[in-house]
Amino acid sequence: MPLAEPYPDRPPLRSRVLPVAGGHRLHVEEWGVDEGIPAVVLHGGPGSGCSPLLRRFFDPARYRVICVDQRGAGRSEPRGGIDHNTTADLLADLRVLRETLHIDRWLVVGGSWGATLAILHAQDDPDAVTGLLLRSTFLARASDIDGFFRDAPPALREGWRTLVAQRELAQAWWQWEHVFSGKSGAPPACDAAMLDGLVARYRVQSHYLAHGCFLPAPLPDLAARLPPVPTLLLHGSADRVCPGDGALALRERMPYATLRWIDAVGHDPAHPAMADVMVRALDAFAVSGRFEP
Repeated sequence: MPLAEPYPDRPPLRSRVLPVAGGHRLHVEEWGVDEGIPAVVLHGGPGSGCSPLLRRFFDPARYRVICVDQRGAGRSEPRGGIDHNTTADLLADLRVLRETLHIDRWLVVGGSWGATLAILHAQDDPDAVTGLLLRSTFLARASDIDGFFRDAPPALREGWRTLVAQRELAQAWWQWEHVFSGKSGAPPACDAAMLDGLVARYRVQSHYLAHGCFLPAPLPDLAARLPPVPTLLLHGSADRVCPGDGALALRERMPYATLRWIDAVGHDPAHPAMADVMVRALDAFAVSGRFEP
């Protein structure tokens, strides 16, 4: 059977700027159709912003997809802002976003840090969640953070905690992330505009990582308190950014969840095998409210 590919991109239904507490302004876009199944996309990073690929896993004829750039990320303002930027702030923003859009319940889809945030959101606002699709969940343990930087170039390994506006460190981080994630080929060359964006991105990410992502408790303990909604954990067997023992720890505390290993895949959401499973799972949910065909 040929691999399912992401859906072709389309123009957005609408976009808006959502003011939230602390002087932040979130960039929000909606895709698909108004009468579609509401789904919110939580991007990784922290600080990365929503890429076009993340919305293309959804059938635009059956979903209403909400893509929000988290505080300091993507096209939200202030770009790279870390004041009033904690996990608790992001959870409050999701409540405001859902109420602003008049959505009672939504499917929550997140990858890496976005999957972490999805679990926290489901605990914070359990009645709002119809299902969880969690790709390559990041547990934000000290071992996960140390493991990412352990073999990084010395300047990055020693300087990431104080990254504020250092273009050289941002470029080194970008290159190391590309290699460590298992992406093929050399990372794209960085021009001045891209470097400015990377500085903002890694300013937010270093802020979160230096504080253990502001988790109130270990993520598996938090996951054990979630409502038993349809839940699918996807994890690449070759993922070094988010080691597989974290997925096993989550599955142990979420007995109703399904854990699927994607063979020989690292931390790259664009890998054809990972994209295939994402598209098929979301197609199945659109039909039956569950992720199995």
